[in-house]
Amino acid sequence: MSDEVRGPGDVRGSGDVRGWLSPKAVAAEAGVSQEFDLSQCVREPIHLLGGVQSYGALVAVRLCDAVMDTVSRNAGEVLGRAADELVGEPVTELIGDEQWALARESTEVAGPGEGAAGSSDGSAASGVLSLSLESGDGRARPFDVTVHRVAELLVLEFEPRAADGPFVFQNFYPRVRRALHRLQGAAGVTECCATAVREVQALTGYDRVVAYRFDGAEGPGQVIAEALNEGREPWLGLWFPASDIPPQARRLYARNWIRVIGDVDDATVGLLPELREGTGEPLDLSGSILRTVSGYHLEYLRNIGVASSMSVSLLHDGELWGLIACHGDEPRLLTPEVRAACEFFGIALSLQLAAIAEREQADELSGYRRALATLLARLSSQAPDALLGPGSGLAGLLGADGALLVRGAEVSATGDPVPAALPGLLERLAGTGPVGEVWSSDRVPEVLGLDPAEAEAQGVPAGLLFLPFDRDGDLLAWWRREQPAPREWAADPARPVRTGPGGERLTPRGSAAVHRATVRGRSTPWSPAQRVVAGELWREMAGLLSRQMAELEARNTVLARTNEDLDSFAHAAAHDLKEPLRGISNAAAFIVEDAGAVLDTTSLRRLTTVRRLAERMDGLLDSLLHFSLLGQVGLERQELSLDEVVDDALLVAGDRLSEQGVTVVRPAPLPRVRADRERLREVLENLFVNAAKYAADEGTGERRVWVEAVPVAEPDGEGGREVTAVVVRDNGIGIPPGQHEDVLQLFRRLHRREERGGGSGVGLAVVKRIVERHGGRLWLESPAVAPESGRGPGGGGPGTAVWFTLGATDTP
Repeated sequence: MSDEVRGPGDVRGSGDVRGWLSPKAVAAEAGVSQEFDLSQCVREPIHLLGGVQSYGALVAVRLCDAVMDTVSRNAGEVLGRAADELVGEPVTELIGDEQWALARESTEVAGPGEGAAGSSDGSAASGVLSLSLESGDGRARPFDVTVHRVAELLVLEFEPRAADGPFVFQNFYPRVRRALHRLQGAAGVTECCATAVREVQALTGYDRVVAYRFDGAEGPGQVIAEALNEGREPWLGLWFPASDIPPQARRLYARNWIRVIGDVDDATVGLLPELREGTGEPLDLSGSILRTVSGYHLEYLRNIGVASSMSVSLLHDGELWGLIACHGDEPRLLTPEVRAACEFFGIALSLQLAAIAEREQADELSGYRRALATLLARLSSQAPDALLGPGSGLAGLLGADGALLVRGAEVSATGDPVPAALPGLLERLAGTGPVGEVWSSDRVPEVLGLDPAEAEAQGVPAGLLFLPFDRDGDLLAWWRREQPAPREWAADPARPVRTGPGGERLTPRGSAAVHRATVRGRSTPWSPAQRVVAGELWREMAGLLSRQMAELEARNTVLARTNEDLDSFAHAAAHDLKEPLRGISNAAAFIVEDAGAVLDTTSLRRLTTVRRLAERMDGLLDSLLHFSLLGQVGLERQELSLDEVVDDALLVAGDRLSEQGVTVVRPAPLPRVRADRERLREVLENLFVNAAKYAADEGTGERRVWVEAVPVAEPDGEGGREVTAVVVRDNGIGIPPGQHEDVLQLFRRLHRREERGGGSGVGLAVVKRIVERHGGRLWLESPAVAPESGRGPGGGGPGTAVWFTLGATDTP
């Protein structure tokens, strides 16, 4: 295609390739090694090849002392002075003081962005001068001299001036102005490039001129416009493998607007010295007009019948967008003026393409923003989760197949079913970039290093765009399915080389050898406008979430204060009410004791009832006081043996269990946990006493209580985290499922007060509060099911299983 082009690929249908190669190409093939190593091609330092094309001469001068440091070996033929005579001598002996001053000024006044200005290696801008050297017969020989700077050197490249005389700007400018005018009238990218290739062909006279657009910074390229002379096969629409232009060549294209190869059969001219003193490397020719050409590329050009070429870079936002590639059937040298015109044309085309892209993006963005306004209206009045509801349009906003919102443990989705690997993929990628920055790819399998078929089997989406809300994994994401894309290649991109009559060789390119293949593992690309509107939606949602978080924190503060007040009130009320209750009870007792002989039976019965109710009220106040204290007393967590805590609880509840004939069973040793010992003992005591109270009726089988520890997944995210749950399971009378929540409320019993051993209905409420103070949760199952078998308790009644965890500090 263009300079330093490489050639992985194959031609459909094998056989003898000599029919495609010119005699010159066959001869060239025979003159190189039999093995073609593409890896060497990719690693080749093409800016350090140590030579120049022979139609000009190069002189590199040290700026510190104006001494010629490096000279091309053809200086004698081009400049009239041998290279070994010039190296180490002042440059003024060659061009004089006045012309040397002009050369220095030419790079100092060049504008930013010209030539190699601003490059990381210290290269400066280039300029073109008209200089003259005195020949042996005393006549002045005119030269066009291109000047650029490389670190501490000023490089002068001499080209003998064409016979048609010096450049006349007034004669040349009208042609360029008409070409630019036609370029500005183009409506779209394809039309603009089609106009450009016709104008460049008219300016230069090359036999084929194509516009070539890259698919990503390191991807292959496609011919999107073409101008060619009659008798040549068309390349329009063909794709060329990515390795046709390796990374080091792309970097040079991004630095230099233009590259010209005058003759593929030109003999490279070496430099004197070959290696520079101090660096041990050849002179850096990154910005050189005369820089020689890689042998790999020359073979490539010969294989496609090209004798000369020129490439003009097309840049967008400083990145290589594409190329204008020109091919000639015969050797062709371009004057500096024509090269300057083509370079100027490349800059103008790059700007025009950028303007077209910005206009198209603005139109696209306008449509997306109208759709976004509808979503934001919904967002302002409802929770963010409403955006994921049916008909919300969130997935369609970016033309995606689905959307996903992750907020803590909650994952909401809309559109197509969520790909299996997406949650894990988002968790992996969420921390790779700044909060609020859009991450997107239309080739996720390639990013992950997966084969498309493997990615499909694993449920990896082809396209993904997401924005993290924070560092905790909250994010908003869109995904797209794979969209297989058929392509016509100028050569098989999967086969770098093929075996020909001269061994392994670079293959020809062209429509006569089209290779049809389907590109997999990619989705429809995300456009810049879609990335912008995704960012705008993120900012709105981030603002709403921030406001909601502030409101929630304010409400939690009020709630905490209210709960604290309620606890204080309950404690004070329970404490202060006990004294008058004792007075009532004592007064009733004194009346019975002092006047019992004169009171009638009804009065005595009523006084007895007063005492009994006062005592019951005192018990309730004790329970209320204890319950309120649970919210105020701190926990003293420590690592405990759960078996030991069970033993402690049985010291208190054991007699009650024995009275009811209930046996406590531990099927396996219990683990260690982190908890407050006294509070955990209280939990187990309450559960054992309840099991005794609600044991199965006589004659229904052996009465038992099982105590076990089972790992369970807490519902705090995708898949949950595993903690230890303690389960106390009995085979008693059970609890109807509809009353599971009721029995956990304060002072709620399912039986009359005098039934099943009585009680105040506080026990399970206390258990629930202690568990929640530990950061755990409590739940009931009835009928009870054994964790190890999945079956019921056997014998007795349906039973009840009380499960509880003790928060994130459980020890498995």
